[in-house]
Amino acid sequence: MPDPTPGPDENPAENAFENSAGNPDEQAAQDSGPGSPEEAGPEGLTVDDILSTPQSTDAGSADAGAATEEDPSAALAAERLEELRRLQAEFVNFKHRTAREKEQLRTFVTGDLLQTLLPVFDDIDAARQAGDLTDGPFASIANKLEEILVRQGLTRIGAVGEKFDPNVHEAVLQQPTSEVEPDQVSMVLRSGFRIGERVVRPAQVAVAVAE
Repeated sequence: MPDPTPGPDENPAENAFENSAGNPDEQAAQDSGPGSPEEAGPEGLTVDDILSTPQSTDAGSADAGAATEEDPSAALAAERLEELRRLQAEFVNFKHRTAREKEQLRTFVTGDLLQTLLPVFDDIDAARQAGDLTDGPFASIANKLEEILVRQGLTRIGAVGEKFDPNVHEAVLQQPTSEVEPDQVSMVLRSGFRIGERVVRPAQVAVAVAE
């Protein structure tokens, strides 16, 4: 019957200690486990390289969105700023529209006033053509009246040599003449008037034709 007592060379505790202390390469391999910070990844990157890599745009946006969700005051401030910008744009549009409507209203009011004064202008033109309004107080009054309306935007329509335009001229007759080119105004029978772009009254003219 063999002796169950192990010999000096068969002590399991001593063999385990010798195996663990006597093989430094295996000990280093065990120390370099999966949790080691120096372990290279599948593409040769270390954990430090992965942690130092800059975030992508999507990741940054996600972090910003998370920060906004965490800070409701920043989201409220952005919302109020957007509302302020929208109100400012609406106010600028309203201001421009009001100025344009005001100018149109002024033009129409001046045009309506001018229409009531058209007979007076016709009498003034007739007196000048007859030579009765060359000097004196009535000539001064007529000149001042015209100057006031010119400052308000009054423009006379119709002059000899103008190209005939049916939008501003009313052709009363055709006049064979060589003094002006054909289809030009050869004679003004009655002056027309315009306020801005609005034609208050077209000019009655004679249109030149070839002789």
